Formats: sequence, structure tokens, C-alpha cells
Amino acid sequence: MKIGIGCDHNGYELKEQIKTYLTDLGIQYADFGCHSREPIDYPDIAFQAAEEIAAGRLDRAILVCGTGNGMNISANKIAGVRAALCHDPLSAEKARKSNDAQVLTMGAWIVDWPIAERVLSVWLTSEFEGGASLRKVEKVKAKDFRCDQRV
Repeated sequence: MKIGIGCDHNGYELKEQIKTYLTDLGIQYADFGCHSREPIDYPDIAFQAAEEIAAGRLDRAILVCGTGNGMNISANKIAGVRAALCHDPLSAEKARKSNDAQVLTMGAWIVDWPIAERVLSVWLTSEFEGGASLRKVEKVKAKDFRCDQRV
């Protein structure tokens, strides 16, 4: 599995914990930044990671900002990407199994490390189940368009 990770300055500490967690699991990742606590705009990071997923160079991504909302909204702007904001294990499991979400977003102001670790564990080990959800995910995929294609 090829994973991208990224954050803004508000998510920097949690992203660093995620990097250690992934390394301990033997999972390789591409770090899109940020690389310090210096202020940065979350869309810049989210767009980079999401575009790598849309291009097929990454399978999944984990994005962190203060609330997780900014990263989630930004990643979902990229055609072909399904990002889910998850702050609990059940949401993370359903995002993968029912929605085939390739991007997990979390808020560093919302979750502490023990909860984030549980969310990550479930999200990383869950796979899309298809079934009744397949029809719905296919409808979402069919509606994908690039912002510059709008009329």
C-alpha cells in the first residue's frame, strides 16, 4: 500500500506521531509536509496528496489540520478522490468498507493520540466491501468532474 501523509501547522505534531506509527508497522509513506510549525495553507498540502491518488501514484492518504474539515473539503475537490473526516473508529471503518474512501482526514484539535491510533488502525486494515455500497460509490464516481470543467 502506498500512502501519503500531510498536515498544516496545526496538525504537525499529530502527523509526526502518525509517521512513527506507520514506520513501526513497516508501512512506507510519502510526506507532503508541512515540516514545521510555521503557518501553511492546508489546501496546498491536501491538493498535492489528493492529486497523487487521482493519478494512481498513491493508494491512500492521511491528512491532518486543526479540525480535519479544511483538509477534507480540499481533498474532495480533486476528481476521483473520496475523503472522509473520521474522529472515531466506526466512522473510519465505514468510510473504507462502505464509501471506499482513499483519504482519511482528522483534526488535531479534536483527537488525541490514543484515539487517532485506533482510528488509523481500523482505517488501514479495512477494505471496501462493495455489495449494496458499490452502486452508491459508482454514482459518486460518475459525478466526478474537475473544477475547471464547470460551466
